Amino acid sequence: MNSTAPSDAGHFSLDHRLLRRRFERAASHYDEADVVMREISRRMDERLDYIRIEPRRILDLGCGTGADLPRLAQRFPQATLLAADFAAPMVARAGARLQAEAPQPGLLRRLLGGNPPPPHLVASANALPLARGSLGLVWSNLMFPALDDPLPALKEIHRTLEVGGLLMFSTLGPDSLKELRACLPGAAGERVHRFIDMHDLGDALVGAGFSDPVMDMEILTLTYADLDGLLHDLRTSGAANAASTRPRGLSGRAGWAKARAAYEALRQNGRLPATLEIIQGHAWKAAPKTTEDGRSIVRFQPRPTAR
Repeated sequence: MNSTAPSDAGHFSLDHRLLRRRFERAASHYDEADVVMREISRRMDERLDYIRIEPRRILDLGCGTGADLPRLAQRFPQATLLAADFAAPMVARAGARLQAEAPQPGLLRRLLGGNPPPPHLVASANALPLARGSLGLVWSNLMFPALDDPLPALKEIHRTLEVGGLLMFSTLGPDSLKELRACLPGAAGERVHRFIDMHDLGDALVGAGFSDPVMDMEILTLTYADLDGLLHDLRTSGAANAASTRPRGLSGRAGWAKARAAYEALRQNGRLPATLEIIQGHAWKAAPKTTEDGRSIVRFQPRPTAR
């Protein structure tokens, strides 16, 4: 799956029930630990300065508490905003924010007989309750780490985008939390969440049918006064390790003491580092070249009128 993963990378999987429970519990205090998401959201928004797009409907996929919705509403004031997440308490908070920050356009409401599309959805990224070609932009800020394999979700995003629609996303690369991974005692199982490599993600985008994917990577280093601060942020945001093969302990007090000592040796200028490999990218849904049953699509353009 990625260059830093062990040899059984293909068998990596997440405990999705545990992951959902953690995000459900995190909803009430999630905004306390989303500093990284806010910074990445700002950088994603800056990328849109260089992209010409006027979407009519936008989906914030993996919306969390909906903190990105005001930014999207400000940039695309005429668009209908939708929010989706697999954790119902997150969606409830996002829905409240959506109603407050981005009311549905009056014209759309009249065209649909007073019944605009539902503004927020409890849904898996692998099975979106949205029509084919119904979205102009899918925005997804750090949702992909909650997936075993991004390909099914990318195929579903591709299905729901209209031709010419855009996927704008961010995720974490395999060097994320490398200090924590190195300091925890080696044993069978995944002690730190595994993240997909940018090149594998690019292959998945192409495999899902996207065209012209553009991605870049940068390193963001957070610093903490102590290891407990890092662990607190991971738990508060629901981002603690949820691998199916995660160990259920850390070799008791001796294991924790060894891990803490190893991490303490990394201290610089009074702070402990925590690396995040940030991957940002976008890709377009181009006009299809074949039908769903595999037949080629041939498009005829009228000849220019002779002068």
